[in-house]
Amino acid sequence: MSSSPESLVWSQQYSVSKSDPKRLVGDKIILPPNALEQLLAAAPTVTSEASNGQPYSSSFDPYNPHTYAAEREARAYNIERNKELPHPLTFRLVNPENGRVVYAGIREFSGEEGEITLSSFLEEALGIQHGEGGHEDKLAHEDQAMTNGHDGPERAGSLRITVHAKQLQKGTYVKLRPLEAGYDPEDWKSLLEQHLRSNYTTLTNGEVLHVPGDPDRHGKQEVFRFLVDGFTPEADGVCIVDTDLEVDIEALNEEQARETLRRIAAKQRKAPGTAEGSSAGGALDLFNSQEGQVRDGEYVDYQLGSWSRTQPLEIRLTPANDDDDLELFVNPVGSRLQGQPRDDEHVFADFEGRPMKRIRLEPTNVALEDAEALWVSVHAQESREENGKATPSAPRQYKIRASAVDRITSSKEQSDTTLKDAPPNPGEVRCKNCQQWIPQQSLFLHENFCLRNNILCPQGCGQVFQKRSPTYQSHWHCPHDSSHGTTPSSLHRHNHLFHTPHTCPHCTTLTFLTLPQLAHHRTTTCPAKLILCRFCHLRVPQEGESDPSAPPSEALLMGLTPHEFADGARTTECHLCGRISRLRDMDMHLRHHELERRNRAKPRICRNANCGRTIAGAGAGSDENELGLCATCFGPLYVAMYDPEGKALRRRVERRYLGQLMSGCGKGWCANGYCKTGKQNRGEEGRALSMKEALPLVKPFLDGLKESDSPLQFCVDETSQRRRNLAEMLAAGGTTGAETGVYALEWCVAASEAENGDLDNAMRWLRDQAPKIGEGKE
Repeated sequence: MSSSPESLVWSQQYSVSKSDPKRLVGDKIILPPNALEQLLAAAPTVTSEASNGQPYSSSFDPYNPHTYAAEREARAYNIERNKELPHPLTFRLVNPENGRVVYAGIREFSGEEGEITLSSFLEEALGIQHGEGGHEDKLAHEDQAMTNGHDGPERAGSLRITVHAKQLQKGTYVKLRPLEAGYDPEDWKSLLEQHLRSNYTTLTNGEVLHVPGDPDRHGKQEVFRFLVDGFTPEADGVCIVDTDLEVDIEALNEEQARETLRRIAAKQRKAPGTAEGSSAGGALDLFNSQEGQVRDGEYVDYQLGSWSRTQPLEIRLTPANDDDDLELFVNPVGSRLQGQPRDDEHVFADFEGRPMKRIRLEPTNVALEDAEALWVSVHAQESREENGKATPSAPRQYKIRASAVDRITSSKEQSDTTLKDAPPNPGEVRCKNCQQWIPQQSLFLHENFCLRNNILCPQGCGQVFQKRSPTYQSHWHCPHDSSHGTTPSSLHRHNHLFHTPHTCPHCTTLTFLTLPQLAHHRTTTCPAKLILCRFCHLRVPQEGESDPSAPPSEALLMGLTPHEFADGARTTECHLCGRISRLRDMDMHLRHHELERRNRAKPRICRNANCGRTIAGAGAGSDENELGLCATCFGPLYVAMYDPEGKALRRRVERRYLGQLMSGCGKGWCANGYCKTGKQNRGEEGRALSMKEALPLVKPFLDGLKESDSPLQFCVDETSQRRRNLAEMLAAGGTTGAETGVYALEWCVAASEAENGDLDNAMRWLRDQAPKIGEGKE
């Protein structure tokens, strides 16, 4: 088919929706459903070349005028069906109030009638802003003169913009200019590619792109801003879908280029792992302490892959300088939590004002139940002067160690704590001012000196200071709780942690009184918490766009996050029965298979001890003949004659045994101990027996024909013999690898028959279909 997308002509005016556009990103818009109907009506007709002059109606006869009406209806219906919209569908948006123009792509046709919903990016490009309670990404407008050359933002609501259907040329080249110096390509190159591919259909000349950076390392998110400054082919806008787009980054001027190079060089000197930067982190040694350093406001991340799950685990952080404000965070890593610990996203933390930080994890802690590893992060608080401004400082040195705590040592520490009030040496007494142990004869002189120079904190924290020391002057006690400290930075940090409201960056309507409460929210119920989806096996937010306050009740009962509940709606085929089932129901479906497997009755195998077949073929069944043989083994013994007493059958069995013992079957694979050939193949004496010697050997088999437990010894074909050998090996545990020797011989025979003697497939069949010894029905 061939079409002409440029011939699509359509335009309409819409009011800008007041709804929060935070779910829209990039250049996406939402139009009402009637816009799609109008576009389809205005779409060009695609001429079908497949008809090649043939009639549209199968009953059309040019010599029969009564068929002309049906042909006309069929032709009109075909033309209507051949209405085709161009792909991708792009639009030209015009703000008539200020003349700004921007190109956009469509997200969906689900908006309110007469309204258009714009993304935050498009609202800024068109100079539109919401009133109070508008969207959360309201950015500064200092670059509005650069964006489309107009200024003066317009209020959304009554404002109407004009939307034109406009198909753009495929772009092959775009020039971007960073609006700030210091952008390192290693930081934004991959982010820019992903951001454009995921969120943009078009680019408009003169617009400003905002690319969010990676917040993981420093705990905050940087936004990279680029000015779109020219395309190839030359146009006001281009389409960037289904095209190879070359992107060139050029500085605004030479001064910015020099400043960028200087900042990149300075950043490389302070990169993780360098002498001036924070440590690179890595694996945490469970037996030895590790030294490191961390810069202000940064994190050093360690990972502990394994530890004793039966003993308490203690992680200690000791700064080289007691005045350094370091913090310790720990997150268990599992399918329910994948994020690295931060001050606003952690499970365990130590914020105390003492220099050494310690986190002790008991083996009974429920948070460690499904933990595969532990993320351990060291954080340095930003140094602050008295005016509260952050000041740069050298990296802070520390030692960190994770170790298992012996329960005996732990009990000893507790007993030492209870005995701390006892004097360490005989004849010593405690000074009432500084609480030190002093010899009895020196107590009077010591107290006179101590009371003149030292002071015990009057608020009861037990700390002793020199009266004129700066430490005493900066000592503080929180009026709201029992916390205290000795530095202005620790007071600022305490107020920030426990007495400052914090808003979740993803749930903008949720505010928490303390930072630990926010951290608990972000590691439990926050929609943006990263999990490892059990269905798509990707690190994704647990709730996506669903309402966190009302998760699906079925998801709660199944133990699934809303993302997993939605992702689990996809269907797949059960590898056991071939039935189509939803992914989230597959676990219950497999439990039914497991219940059936455990309660499955043993299959009845052929009574012939050399045969590798079951009576009914790889499953439970009943005897189909009076000897309990499979159809293949019973075939040579079958005669269609009336034999109510079984005498004729007895004679046929006797003749077959005598033939095996006296002449042999002559088959090179035979391993039958009651066959001349089989004995020779097994290395035994294989001479032919006389009738007189063979009859006594045959008589026990004839007497036991009516006893179903008595095995028979008939020669079989090569395939059946090989299956039987494999089944006996599986039942005896004579293989390596998977579980063998735990299944009854009947199930091993059924597995060998079902998989045609393939060892790996037979072992897999046993695991899926057969109960182990003691599980199934006997």
